[in-house]
Amino acid sequence: MRTVGERLVEGLVARGVEVVFGIPGVHTVQLYRGLSNAAVRHVTGRHEQGCVFMADGYARTSGKPGAAFLITGPGLTNGLTAMGQAKADSIPLLVITGVNRRSSLELGHGLLHELPDQQAMVRPLCPTFRVNGPEDLAPVLEAAWAAMTGERPGPVHIEVPTDVMPLECPTLPAPGPAPLAEVPEEADLDRAAALLDAAGRVVILAGGGSKAADVAALAKRLDAPVVQTINARGQMPGHPLAVPASPSLDATRALIAAADQVLAIGTELGPTDYDMYVRGGLPDLSGMIRIDVSGDQLARHPAALALRGDAAATVAALLPRLSDKAGVGAARAAETVAAARAELGRLDPKMTRRLAMVEAIRDALPGSIIVGDSTQPVYAANLVYGHDRPGGWFNAATGYGTLGYAPGAAIGAAIAAPGVPVVCLIGDGGLQFTAAELRSAVDAGAAVTFVVWNNAAFNEIADAMTEAGTQVIGCHPSPLKLEPFAAACDLPFQSVPAEPAALAAALQAPQTGPRLIEVRARGH
Repeated sequence: MRTVGERLVEGLVARGVEVVFGIPGVHTVQLYRGLSNAAVRHVTGRHEQGCVFMADGYARTSGKPGAAFLITGPGLTNGLTAMGQAKADSIPLLVITGVNRRSSLELGHGLLHELPDQQAMVRPLCPTFRVNGPEDLAPVLEAAWAAMTGERPGPVHIEVPTDVMPLECPTLPAPGPAPLAEVPEEADLDRAAALLDAAGRVVILAGGGSKAADVAALAKRLDAPVVQTINARGQMPGHPLAVPASPSLDATRALIAAADQVLAIGTELGPTDYDMYVRGGLPDLSGMIRIDVSGDQLARHPAALALRGDAAATVAALLPRLSDKAGVGAARAAETVAAARAELGRLDPKMTRRLAMVEAIRDALPGSIIVGDSTQPVYAANLVYGHDRPGGWFNAATGYGTLGYAPGAAIGAAIAAPGVPVVCLIGDGGLQFTAAELRSAVDAGAAVTFVVWNNAAFNEIADAMTEAGTQVIGCHPSPLKLEPFAAACDLPFQSVPAEPAALAAALQAPQTGPRLIEVRARGH
């Protein structure tokens, strides 16, 4: 009979898991026994935070949950930061760890990797489950999977004591059926349709939760410009009604304020999208119609009509109830995007040049996936930038805002989408948080182009200190010498000036695997 560790892997395979990211340790040897007999690829990272970031990028790109195997104690604490990022962005991740033998838990005997209470540490962040014996494995997997993919997706933790992993375990039952997508009450859908039909100037606010919905068809039916939050960029590539501009900008807010009906779909209305500069002034949204799968989210921002349900299913149910509108929605969208770009230049002329660098990546590698870190070109593009691939623009410069996110997430994206160009755009400061993962890309054969915006500083923080009248302290860590670093990682290297044409030429050079391109950005 097979062991708990082996059956756990079988349970993952039965639920469609094909890749696991992790670093093995003595506490998870029995868990890895299951991998040797399964059609699951294991990708080894250099740090557990990087492993969970890989699972995050894999999940965002594949549309399937990401999975990570971490050791007891320090493996989990190292991974918690990345789990926090996934929590903020509603990314489904299954993080499986060891824990010390059952008889020792919470006794403080000083065992290897011991924490006072792992689950107490994880519980404020996400659901956590323990497999206390073979009989627990099937119900724990079912409960964890439901929590991870349910009302609002996010990370979930399972811990397995070291003395449970090698125990014999019977064959697991087949996974239960996926729950049906929740749809609002018919009366609420009818009321929403009546409100939208009566409106003359509808604006849609599309968030990351709207990705699977047919927002383009809805926008066309309503003749409604679609304001896209950062996590919704690329959803309607080249569409005349798309407004890939931040609602923190005055131009976008003017569009929203002029609407006589706002429809918000799958957006938490968080300040990193809607009030990036913490200055208030967002138009009153109390009269909006709101679609969200989470009751908690709907309660946080009251609306005139709250439709609780899956975004895709709700939009599909709403569409046949609506009449076709004809008007100037496309013109309103185009005017807003043009005004937003002009506003970007007024905020800081350097922002326009940084945006041009991101657009150079997109245009040099059409249909690429650009994974961003917290770095100045990403900040500029988050304000106004339209990507050309659905799901092809995502970054950590929102919500939880983790530095060092992009290398691991880009590796996960490349593994999920082989053959698609993947670019990691990161600053020299952020790179030093997770630089070791570039070697993981080589081992994994993940053909990521690592573009490093090297201004030899935490420039965004230095600028904030200067604006606040504070002496600039701690913002100039010496950057890596990128050419010898690339050589140490067996990465082809090229250094270019901060000019769009130079970066585009470097990107269009033949590529056979991961590579590193430095953009010399001091003063930019």
